[in-house]
Amino acid sequence: MGDEPRAPPLRLGSAAPNFKAETTLGLIDFHEWIGDKWAILFSHPEDYTPVCTTELAALAKYEPEFTKRGVKLIGLSANTVETHGGWINDIDEIAGIAMTFPIIGDKDRKIAFLYDMLDHQDTTNVDARGIAFTIRSVFVIDPKKTIRLILSYPASTGRNTAELLRVIDSLQASDKHRITTPVNWNPGEDVIVHPSVKNEEAETLFPKLRIVKPYLRYTPLSKEALAASRV
Repeated sequence: MGDEPRAPPLRLGSAAPNFKAETTLGLIDFHEWIGDKWAILFSHPEDYTPVCTTELAALAKYEPEFTKRGVKLIGLSANTVETHGGWINDIDEIAGIAMTFPIIGDKDRKIAFLYDMLDHQDTTNVDARGIAFTIRSVFVIDPKKTIRLILSYPASTGRNTAELLRVIDSLQASDKHRITTPVNWNPGEDVIVHPSVKNEEAETLFPKLRIVKPYLRYTPLSKEALAASRV
């Protein structure tokens, strides 16, 4: 696989490539598994790595919050499903709760290659300890199987679970309410009226419209309204 060209680049708005894979919960067809939900696909360099373990333990704790938002979680690690089992036992112990979402076994890194989750060298590249350089990628995929967010972290840096929830809240609210979210936005804070909404319509849609500049218009969005955005 190291001699193959890189997979076509995936961008925001790209269709999420489909695949079939063995997971800790059995064989899946990725698109069928997503169904009419949102999904977060995230990769890990290898089983039994410390940063990954903390990430999965956090996701196990936060999974009910993702479920409330109609989001399914699925991980990928460059090992076999069989080796995932012992690692999951460790994660359950650390999290204090059973992890219920699946982890893909991608020992040959075909899915990592498909989603361009590998480093800039090649698909056989490993470090001095033999750990595959599968980067920490995150793909947020909507029910139409469209990629809505891509994040890439270096192997040394753990991801922020709360940020993933914040992004999901923003995307779902934007889809439903014709708004965007400003810098450092958190649920319950004011949002920005989408530029495509003209002032006349905005005043009808958003009775508490606050115009700072012609191109910067705020409106409240309560946590209750945000919760109603969830699928």
